Amino acid sequence: MKNSKRKNTSCFLFGIITFLGLVGLVIGWFWLTNSPQPSPLEKTLFRGVIYERDIRTQPRPMVIHILTIDLKEQGIKFLVTPGDPEADLPLSARTTSKFLNSFNLQIAVNGDGFTPWHSNTIIDYYPHKGDPIDVIGFASSKGVVYSEDTDNEPTLFISPTNQARINTQIGKIYNAISGNLQIVKNGRVIPGLSQVPEPRTVIALDRANRHLIIIVVDGRQPGYSDGATLKELAQIVIEKRGYNAINMDGGGSTTLVMEDKLGIPKLLNRPINQRIPNNQRPVGNHLGIYAKSLND
Repeated sequence: MKNSKRKNTSCFLFGIITFLGLVGLVIGWFWLTNSPQPSPLEKTLFRGVIYERDIRTQPRPMVIHILTIDLKEQGIKFLVTPGDPEADLPLSARTTSKFLNSFNLQIAVNGDGFTPWHSNTIIDYYPHKGDPIDVIGFASSKGVVYSEDTDNEPTLFISPTNQARINTQIGKIYNAISGNLQIVKNGRVIPGLSQVPEPRTVIALDRANRHLIIIVVDGRQPGYSDGATLKELAQIVIEKRGYNAINMDGGGSTTLVMEDKLGIPKLLNRPINQRIPNNQRPVGNHLGIYAKSLND
């Protein structure tokens, strides 16, 4: 009898804890999806790395994150996610924060589209962390090519000395990462771009190829940030002095991370994987940046 009462009490307490946990999740989700836009900001994060947060309400709410990296600043180095060229699926899926942490980077952003991928429900999706995948475009990490071009995807090439070009190889291939579409070419918006607002990631170079510019736009979060169309994104690139730019994987993959003062990954943007704010998607490859502290 006593055992039965204890069992009933335990079940009751478990039910209460589960209910409170669900209530907490609902309240947290509601707060995140209805939180106000942050304030505009401009700040130097590391030597040669300037961050800007551009807040807009027209033509819809947009939170835009811009990193401008001086390619000639001492200590700036790049890393594309390493892959195994001998494997059918050369990469293991990981979040952008995990990539930054694994390689002791200071900045990281999501890269190319990848396959296989599906996201039917919060339970039924692929890839999970650690699952094998391949990227769609050309990719190389420190001279090791692990993915060949499949359909003329635009590619960013970065040499060991930080010379960077879009669609132009510089000497022997070193770091290379691809997007799905060039949206700005020689300072002009490519015609016929999508007019659907989504979360976006774009990598650009200025006219002198001196600065690499990363732009991330949060999306799918009504009232906070509804995303940008590709045409708007191209116009933002030009506003931020980009001269050539390629669109990377977007949607739930869009993630921009920095290392904080304690060496812990910190989100700069607000990703929206599986409709959950701040939920990072495990993706294929990434572009990482090493940079020196302002105190170095």
